Amino acid sequence: MKKLNANEERVLALISENPFISQLEIAAKIQLSRSAAANIISSLVEKNYLLGKAYIVNSQEPIVAIGGANVDRKIYSKEKIQAHTSNPANSSQSVGGVARNIAENLGRLGWNVSMVTIAGFDADFNFIKKESEGFMDFSYSTQMEMVATGSYTAILEDDGSLFVALADMDAYQHLLPEVLVQKEKLLQSAKCIVADLNSPKETLEYLLHFANTNNKPLIFIPVSSPKIRNLPQDLTGLTWLITNQDESETFFKQTIDSGVSWENCAKKWLTLGVENVIITRGCEGVLAVNQNGETAYQAAFKSEKVVDVTGAGDAFCSAVIDGWLNELPLEKTLEQATLNALKTVESEYTVRPELTKNQLIKEIQAITQGEI
Repeated sequence: MKKLNANEERVLALISENPFISQLEIAAKIQLSRSAAANIISSLVEKNYLLGKAYIVNSQEPIVAIGGANVDRKIYSKEKIQAHTSNPANSSQSVGGVARNIAENLGRLGWNVSMVTIAGFDADFNFIKKESEGFMDFSYSTQMEMVATGSYTAILEDDGSLFVALADMDAYQHLLPEVLVQKEKLLQSAKCIVADLNSPKETLEYLLHFANTNNKPLIFIPVSSPKIRNLPQDLTGLTWLITNQDESETFFKQTIDSGVSWENCAKKWLTLGVENVIITRGCEGVLAVNQNGETAYQAAFKSEKVVDVTGAGDAFCSAVIDGWLNELPLEKTLEQATLNALKTVESEYTVRPELTKNQLIKEIQAITQGEI
């Protein structure tokens, strides 16, 4: 970063002490005009000591999450669902979206997270921001006229398993490279960038180019088998790809039906340039491989009290990112990720509210001691 002059240092100290201080208050304290204070703040933004107009001090590199931030509506069938007729059910509404869910998990684990998404000027987005406060910064997200905030409606069987889901994700077709170009200072300050495949292919290609040019770690989360078509063919520069069996089978047009085919498919991802790959297979566990020749397997943890599977994959991905950033061994990273997913399916919430770093450590210790 560029060196600061005396007035810039004084203003930065005031904002660090009180991020909500006004320009008038700053001007009074440094005995300069308001316009002079505004110019100093602009200089601090230009020199990358502050992130944007909200005076967010760049004291900690943020994890930047890009993609879906939805309102999730869940309908719980009281009995086994019958097609073409009315089924008794209960319903609930919460915040969701793959990128947003990962952001909240990471925020609860203690990371500084900025969320980049596209939304409408509507009550749904106000609800999302209100419910997400405290876990991520939404100031870099973009609202657009004539756009509806994303929504996801899941219909669940009486045992908590997913029967069908309906996703209105048209908003994310507007999450184009030109939107991210306006946020390059944020991306340049990022500790890592996490993008789900709700974004168009050209946006993901832009992020790969940006990551390679700026030496930034980049993680892609496929979201679903249909969304895998958004994935670029050349994945050189991609730090992590966390995918499931269906998504990998769809991309490579092959079947994973054995340990050998599972590992072979994972290694195919490496040939496309990915540095680290995970393929999950539900009750079969998870497999990870990387360009260093490491291979790690983690068995699934069994649960006798599945409440809701929604959000389990996002919990898994966030704990992988947390383990990797904390430089845990690959095996330990997979263990904590699988455990976070288990605890999420046992919760009625998409992101379990009791999650903290200390709580996750205690749960891992309990597994090690055979208490789970």
